[in-house]
Amino acid sequence: MKGETALKDWPGRYFEDFEIGDVYRSRIGRTISETDNVWFTVLTMNTNQVHFNAEFAARTRFRKPLVNSCLTVSLVTGLSVPDTSENGTANLSWTDIELPSPVFVGDTLWAESEVLDLRESRSNKDVGIVSIRTRGINQRAESVIRFRRTFMCYRRGAPQAASGFPEPTEDW
Repeated sequence: MKGETALKDWPGRYFEDFEIGDVYRSRIGRTISETDNVWFTVLTMNTNQVHFNAEFAARTRFRKPLVNSCLTVSLVTGLSVPDTSENGTANLSWTDIELPSPVFVGDTLWAESEVLDLRESRSNKDVGIVSIRTRGINQRAESVIRFRRTFMCYRRGAPQAASGFPEPTEDW
C-alpha cells in the first residue's frame, strides 16, 4: 500500500504477537525434487520402495514414486517457521497428522497456519505456549497434509531471543 514502508528487519513473531484466529501463509513455496525425496528417504533409513524404486511404484495405485510423508511433514513445518516459530524454543507436540492427497516429485508446496490457542508457561516466564494447525497446499490448491503443532515461543525481550549478530568494530 502507498505510504507503508517495508520492515528493515524481521525478528520473527514473539509470544505477544500472536492472536487466536490469526492465519499466516508462507511467503514462498518449495518444489520437491527427486534428490530431496531420495536423500531424505535414505537418510532416515526408510526401506519402503514406493519412495525410491520407480519400477516398484509403477505397480502401485500411484503409478510413480511417492514423496516420503515424513519429508512432507518436515517441509511444511519448515515453510511455516518464518511466520510462527522463528522465535520458538521447543516443539512440544505434533498431533492429528493427516495426509489427504499424495505428494509427488515436482509438486510445489506452501504452508498455511492458524493460531488455535495461547497460554502462559507455568514453568518459564520467558516463554508462552502457542498451538496452531497447519496445512500444506500444492500447486493444484489441494491440501496434502494437515496437522496440529504446539511449541514454546520466546516473549519479546527474553534474553535468549536477543540478536546474535556480531557488532562490527570498524566503520564501513
